[in-house]
Amino acid sequence: MMQHEEKELNETVPLCNSKGLLNPESIGYARSPLVRSNLKGQFMKKKRWNHWCVYGEDLLLSASIVHLDHKAICLIYILNYETQRFYEKHVTLPFARRVKMPEEALESIKFVHDDITVQLVHMQGETHLSVLIPDFDNEVLHADLHIIHPEKDESLNVVIPKNRDSFHFTSKHSIMPTGGYVRIGDRRYDFNPYYSFAVYDYGRGVWNTRTNWEWAMASQRTSGKRVGLNFGGSWTDGTGLTENAVFVEGTMHKIHEDVLFESDEENPKSTWKVHTKFSDDIQLTFKPFFHCSTHDHYLVRKMSISQYVGYFHGKVRLPTGQILPIRQMLGSISERRYQ
Repeated sequence: MMQHEEKELNETVPLCNSKGLLNPESIGYARSPLVRSNLKGQFMKKKRWNHWCVYGEDLLLSASIVHLDHKAICLIYILNYETQRFYEKHVTLPFARRVKMPEEALESIKFVHDDITVQLVHMQGETHLSVLIPDFDNEVLHADLHIIHPEKDESLNVVIPKNRDSFHFTSKHSIMPTGGYVRIGDRRYDFNPYYSFAVYDYGRGVWNTRTNWEWAMASQRTSGKRVGLNFGGSWTDGTGLTENAVFVEGTMHKIHEDVLFESDEENPKSTWKVHTKFSDDIQLTFKPFFHCSTHDHYLVRKMSISQYVGYFHGKVRLPTGQILPIRQMLGSISERRYQ
């Protein structure tokens, strides 16, 4: 079986050198966000985002703030699992110098506009997520969520090198208990922190080539334990590093092997296969019940994102040798195409 020898980082390190090129000392993975994203220069190539996805018992809420140098985007969407009501709203601000994207993963951030106001305040081991949208499908949306970062929980932090001036840092935080509510019009959805969990994706990088990217994730309570899945494909190929991990009760189990994603592109509702490239350590199927696509054109390049929500089934063998059964685990797969 072939696996990568991935370097584990144990000390704080800057992502870039003084010229804005990749700092070789930052390449590797860590169990906490030790990398400081000091991006500079390279105008029109820098990509920054803070993306939150909260799985409630009845409702999924997604909130993203993205900065692409020449513009910033705030995107909010909801999905009701039972009725499959889906609605999204986004606002784009050209150049958006007022939207400050923090260099540290666990810092506060806000996006303020007449149509969307999003604030994420991080303090004392908790993130307070508030969203206010006056016109969300002709209703007022107000979200007030408290996301708990358990003190001993580990996260997945990986710096992926393509070359000295093309690289990406991702910080993935999983199975974070979430309480609070989302109100849409006169309907209120309550979030119980025993059953409701948030996933956080913090990304900072410099891209100057076409990139394809698959990302599978889930955060649920399974057999009484908090279990999170995080698998990535395509963009890490050939780098010697992966963004693959399984979280159990806050412990991050790093998967050093590449993970493959197989689906029928002609049928968005077809079953996916997600599995390790050489071994049988990860053997999962994913059956989507919902699919949506968004396309964003900016200047010469364009970005498209396909989002699937559904259920994972199968099993995962942890590095300890323990077999973790996965049954009817709610999660998602997203495909990103950047040209």
